[in-house]
Amino acid sequence: MLTNFVNALPSTLEQGLIYALLAMGVLITYTILDFPDLSVDGTFPLGGVISTMVVSAGHSPLLALLAAIAGGAVAGLCTGLIHVKLKVRDLFSGIIVSTALYSINLKISGGKSLATIGRKDVTLFQNNPVADFFSGFAGDFSTLIILVLVVLAVKILLDLFLKTRAGYLLRAVGDNERVVTSLACDKGRVKIIGLMIANAFAALSGAVLCQHQRMFEVSMGTGAMVLALASVIIGMNLFRRASFVKGTTAAIVGAVVYRMCVSLAIACGMGASDLKLITAVLFLIILAAGLLRKGGKKHA
Repeated sequence: MLTNFVNALPSTLEQGLIYALLAMGVLITYTILDFPDLSVDGTFPLGGVISTMVVSAGHSPLLALLAAIAGGAVAGLCTGLIHVKLKVRDLFSGIIVSTALYSINLKISGGKSLATIGRKDVTLFQNNPVADFFSGFAGDFSTLIILVLVVLAVKILLDLFLKTRAGYLLRAVGDNERVVTSLACDKGRVKIIGLMIANAFAALSGAVLCQHQRMFEVSMGTGAMVLALASVIIGMNLFRRASFVKGTTAAIVGAVVYRMCVSLAIACGMGASDLKLITAVLFLIILAAGLLRKGGKKHA
């Protein structure tokens, strides 16, 4: 069992880093905006299908990532407009967009529920000078190194954004909307911007995943919100007493720890088909542990 877990550790870390991008997006909606955005279940595969089709068409993998980010931002814009302009509840806004995106993703893939990237097509991890450079001295760990660099770059950019005026307004919307109004700013517009950024992160995560596994599957977004939320909560609980640790760092660590828990469960004998069950059980344990801890503090 332990041997299987250790052997799968590199791929587990890779998966954790990919989902860390998704977790950072959900961090914005869950922690900062206090917005239960279920459209993530649709924007995650949206980024994946855009990335797959762009790469398969012979274009640059970086262009594929930028296209996926743009697609995710547009989906987030739709969620925000439905909520802010049409006054639809936040939960329903996400469900509407996520449901619509299922059909849109199929349209983009040409009606195929499964689309693959050819062996000779250039991806972020193969058949390009950067990947060949890292492969030259890191061997099988080249993919892991590239993912570390990508996640670090995205984390730094998000941290810098959150220190800007727009970033502080984003935090204010989640904490106290009246503060934003008192500053003569449109709270609805700020919320829309936050949703666009969060869904751009989700789409980027899906795009990187599809370039990593060289395939897109239309149902790959099922449970993405739960997975990312579990990662965020794990990270927040791990560093709840370490105020100096940034939320983005906690989200990244939480995603990696989550994937390690899943890998350990599979190493113990559970099949890959049990992944959704493992996800649900882990999420339930995390939520229950958090509620029990709060309850214990109240009675103490």
